[in-house]
Amino acid sequence: MLRFALITACIGLMSPGFARDRLQVVSTTTVLRSLAEAVGGDRITATSLVPANMDAEDYQPRPQDVLRLKNADLLLRVGLDYDLWADRLLAQAGKPELGRGGPRYVDASFAIAVLELRGMSVSPSDGHAHGSGNPHYWLDPNNAEIITATILEALARIDPPNAARYEANRIAFLNRLSGKLTEWESRLVPLRAMPLVAFHNSWPYLARRFRLNFIGFIETKPGVPASPAHLAGLVRDMQARGARIVVREPHEPERDVAFVARKTGASMVTLAASVGALPGTDDYIALFDANVAALMAAAGLQ
Repeated sequence: MLRFALITACIGLMSPGFARDRLQVVSTTTVLRSLAEAVGGDRITATSLVPANMDAEDYQPRPQDVLRLKNADLLLRVGLDYDLWADRLLAQAGKPELGRGGPRYVDASFAIAVLELRGMSVSPSDGHAHGSGNPHYWLDPNNAEIITATILEALARIDPPNAARYEANRIAFLNRLSGKLTEWESRLVPLRAMPLVAFHNSWPYLARRFRLNFIGFIETKPGVPASPAHLAGLVRDMQARGARIVVREPHEPERDVAFVARKTGASMVTLAASVGALPGTDDYIALFDANVAALMAAAGLQ
């Protein structure tokens, strides 16, 4: 009897109706995957192309990524030139509805107030320069309201019978996020006057929301190693301004961060810019919980 039940279950799992019961949502990053799951709930299966521990700006797509797009009902991308490599994958997947302007294509930067937007040309020597504005907009928790609204619109458009469920999921998520935002803002008040330095310029949205003061960056240009002269100048500036915290992401090289910290007596702190990049950052809210705790600990306030 048990064997018959198992066989029946397996047949059900292999049936086309079961496989397509949930919408297949593919995102370029783990953050967008997490926000899609918050809105879609049990009506979607979401996967991200870039693993949590990798730099999405430098990601090199893999053959299996094309297959994921071929099977996708919806594509979510960061935009702002952050994940340009996705265009090559879309061309290979041969699904125009997932491409730019298609009904199942979502650029999550839509309606975001972009920071550091400037007219500029980008050359190979500029590394992954932020030519369309700084793309790390998800690091302002308030922007999750805009991002999830964009995701809600897309899900409701392609799956109208479940639109009310998606909207209810989003409201519940935003209510939870609102309470956490008040907590984070309160905890980070002591850091508002504290000068910080980071390896890469990933943090302007976080800094604006919580009034943090990043006074410099180890990279002279995004993706381009710092020169000894730049590091020496940064050390002098940190010493003059009393900067005592240096921030890096898990995938970023530690050598220059350790050098600057050693020369200035600063604390090194590793923050996650992506969901899953560090232990305890398994969803969007946990990402900020972990980063706030790490900053407080580095400042000796926890």
